[in-house]
Amino acid sequence: MAQIGVARLLELIDTHVHLADVRFAADLPEVLFRARDAGVVQFVCVGYDIESSAEAIKLSSTFPDIVAAVGIHPNRSGDALPGTLRELDLLSQSHAVVAIGECGLDYYRNTEPPDVQTEAFIAQLRMAETRGLPVIVHSRDAMEQTLDLIEKFNPGRRGVLHCFDGTVADVSRAVSLGFWISAAGQVTYRRDRTLAEALASVPADRLVIETDCPYLSPAGHRGERNEPSRVRLVADAVAAIRGCSVEELAAQTTANARRLFGKA
Repeated sequence: MAQIGVARLLELIDTHVHLADVRFAADLPEVLFRARDAGVVQFVCVGYDIESSAEAIKLSSTFPDIVAAVGIHPNRSGDALPGTLRELDLLSQSHAVVAIGECGLDYYRNTEPPDVQTEAFIAQLRMAETRGLPVIVHSRDAMEQTLDLIEKFNPGRRGVLHCFDGTVADVSRAVSLGFWISAAGQVTYRRDRTLAEALASVPADRLVIETDCPYLSPAGHRGERNEPSRVRLVADAVAAIRGCSVEELAAQTTANARRLFGKA
């Protein structure tokens, strides 16, 4: 009980969840209850195609503490045809939408050709600029190319590199471009000095946290469906890396998320 009481003193925002995923279909109210009990006060439900983006908006109308992001994931970028992009733009005009994304480049899986990914990413960067929204960016094995496109097509606009896995130099460049850095569950199980040094270098006002649930379950829960309640475990790990209390980390990242997303 003491631990639950402490958790309730914290206010956490999970800046990247996929609550429209079928794995939450049977028990979403219970999942949200556990998260709220752990101190989560807001969820940014992120789309990766038209269907999941529309469902994120729908969830926000049912649950007041959910806000939506709409986008096409780089692994779905072959679907980013003109008609689909027009549909995405219409979705982006919902009052529930706080960001465009997730979008970006993924050269790890490489399920879509790089030029197709690039075209879809540029279209969404331009959409974000037109709509005055930040972007939620997915970048895997493509950090330099991702930041090059942001610099060229989205200069000075807010955004976040979700599930960050880069270097101190990447942090510096991203921050100079107006971006936030988001830490996810891999910080709890990767003994990666490069990532730890990078997260330690993030300016205090540019750091947010996420679960990326149902993916990336933290240490002790790997192989399980991830849940937003476990963002507290991410907060604990990042606080340890940065040498601050989890209370300080929670207060700072929650304020940062609200500033980044406006409505969050």
